[in-house]
Amino acid sequence: MSSQEEPVEYRQTRYQPPPGATELLLIRHGASQAARPDAPFPLVNGQGDPELAPEGHEQAARVAERLAEERIDAIYVTSLRRTAQTAAPLAERLGIVPQVEADLREVHLGEWEGGLFRKMVAENGPIAQRLWAEERWDVIPGAERDEAFAERVRLGLERIAAAHPDARIAVFTHGGVIGQALALTTGSRPFAFLTPDNGSISRVVSLGGHRSLRGYNDVAHLDRVSSESLT
Repeated sequence: MSSQEEPVEYRQTRYQPPPGATELLLIRHGASQAARPDAPFPLVNGQGDPELAPEGHEQAARVAERLAEERIDAIYVTSLRRTAQTAAPLAERLGIVPQVEADLREVHLGEWEGGLFRKMVAENGPIAQRLWAEERWDVIPGAERDEAFAERVRLGLERIAAAHPDARIAVFTHGGVIGQALALTTGSRPFAFLTPDNGSISRVVSLGGHRSLRGYNDVAHLDRVSSESLT
């Protein structure tokens, strides 16, 4: 190398999704109505379908504020209305009509549907203890088989990614679905990523059936609610 030639350098740069990849923003719906034993949630195809609680609508507004300045190429929701209600403020601001991906609906909880799941977990009976110990939804009587749930989540994610290469997609879905999606992405324990916060954003990059995790349970936009309420 002559004295006039510049040395070859390989610098570290900020991550960019590879060509053809899809960036999936997995957004958990806002907080839904409280479950009451005397008023079970209405069912849609056998699954509880509560509306958003007032705090859930506030979380939806904060999600819209957070993402309105990002490039969003499409919005997806599930067949359960709490996801559509959470997506609505962002969809209105961006002028995007949400599409439905039914395979990303919440895991079917069998006999614990309609809001009963919250009561049974709070009481921490033997089946609830098995649920956490074995990390399987199908210990609940009548619940969806874990293998079937994992497969439909995988297919739903792959359909969206295949339809939107080189795009960023906002996917409004459910806590169990996000937990399953990230377990599939990372090869983790089934419940390692369970229970992301309502209104949180997790980021997955998908390319050719392979996925990488770029962020989990981002709630910076929600934390501002708490800090502003103190001033």
